[in-house]
Amino acid sequence: MSLPTLITFLIYLIGMLFIGITMYRRTQNLSDFVLGGRSLGPYVGALSAGASDMSGWLLLGLPGAIYLSGLSEAWIAIGLATGAYLNWQFIAKRLRIYTEVASDSITIPDFLENRFKDNSRLLRVISALVILLFFTFYTSSGMVAGAKLFEASFGLSYQTALWIGVVVVVSYTFLGGFLAVVWTDFIQGTLMLLALIIVPLVAINQLGGWTETVQAVGSINPEHLNMVKGVGIMAIISSLAWGLGYVGQPHIIVRFMALRSPSDVPKARLVGTTWMILGLYGAIVTGFAGLAYVSSADPALFVPLGLEIITENGVQMLADPEKIFIAFTQILFNPIVAGLLLAAILSAIMSTIDSQLLVSSSAVAEDFYKGFFRRNATNRELVWTGRIATIAIALIAALIAMNPDSTVLKLVSYAWAGFGASFGPIILLSLFWKGVTRNGALVGIIIGAVTVIIWGKYLSGGIFDLYEILPGFIFNLIATIIISLLGKPNPEIVAEFEETQRRLHE
Repeated sequence: MSLPTLITFLIYLIGMLFIGITMYRRTQNLSDFVLGGRSLGPYVGALSAGASDMSGWLLLGLPGAIYLSGLSEAWIAIGLATGAYLNWQFIAKRLRIYTEVASDSITIPDFLENRFKDNSRLLRVISALVILLFFTFYTSSGMVAGAKLFEASFGLSYQTALWIGVVVVVSYTFLGGFLAVVWTDFIQGTLMLLALIIVPLVAINQLGGWTETVQAVGSINPEHLNMVKGVGIMAIISSLAWGLGYVGQPHIIVRFMALRSPSDVPKARLVGTTWMILGLYGAIVTGFAGLAYVSSADPALFVPLGLEIITENGVQMLADPEKIFIAFTQILFNPIVAGLLLAAILSAIMSTIDSQLLVSSSAVAEDFYKGFFRRNATNRELVWTGRIATIAIALIAALIAMNPDSTVLKLVSYAWAGFGASFGPIILLSLFWKGVTRNGALVGIIIGAVTVIIWGKYLSGGIFDLYEILPGFIFNLIATIIISLLGKPNPEIVAEFEETQRRLHE
């Protein structure tokens, strides 16, 4: 890496840490640390939700999948774009209002306990356990992506690169909590979008234009140009099913809860949906153009970057397709721009890890520590509990990420399925049906989580070759409805549901 690239990259990192230090002074209580005092404007909220959603998967995982398999992998993008829009359209405003009506809930387990008046606190505990389980894997995926970035950019060993990334992200999340996370996300989301527009455009220009790029890919493998060729119906359904996961992702829907007003949702929806569509399109084109570029490039270009080139079926390829965006940034751009683009990749990674760490540490502080050990804990005590939990969870996730053969997409898909199947149907029913009960929600969450674990480990492949989020979501939904119909919500629950509906239609 050249000195100008390194300096640009380091300036970005220092800027993120500065935001963390600044927001440290504005974090006075647990509500500030977890939800920022419900003060997000629509633009910051939208970009923060998008950046925390997409992670390193958008700049590493998706381009790598397209590079390797062609446009058949684009079904995931279609499912995600659809799911994100529907999430903003039907969930955001209702959840923002309902969490305030339900005793001003500040976490998802907090909301579920207050929504269903669960005095046993069992619903809170199970929800928090699910969050800690799947976010550990999700956070680990971001750390793998960060390690790959530092490894390729600085020539470091995978393990050294991993721990450097951990230290950077944990530092500002530890200090500034939610406000640091959303403002760094806002900057990171902007950088990500610019990178995903600039990089594919320059790559296509280098190849002579879009027509030439398509012809080059077609000459390598014609099936890369076809979204349905060689793709079974189960694979398409599985890819589209990614969109189901949105309503159950705690690190995304907590942005809805943090908006300063329900009236900000339409603006946020427009900004967030536009950002996502442009970002997904850029990632797809990057992977697509990457195959054409690498196949005809001089292998000597990649040696200084530490990128291994292999030959597969007579085609020159990157050994690790998930590094195609990194390769483009350093080969096609001058050192200063390359530094900014590498910062954009790190942005994608950091913006998700910090959100996941924050939600996980919130579960420890609010749902375990305060809920069971120190009911009368002070705000200062709870904030520091959250900060200590941030470090502990990051360490566990880093240990999982120590395997350099881990893929970003695989880890993300497992965690995404876990949250979508566990919380998705419960959040959906909670907001739209006053008849759902505490027992129904509790059974549904457990069934959703267990289905993902069992299906992913034992039933994937053959006739069961279906992304585990779909059976988990369906089984959860059915179980929750059946159990709820056997019971009856108490009048207080019905009153709060109707109050939410009244505010929604004001």
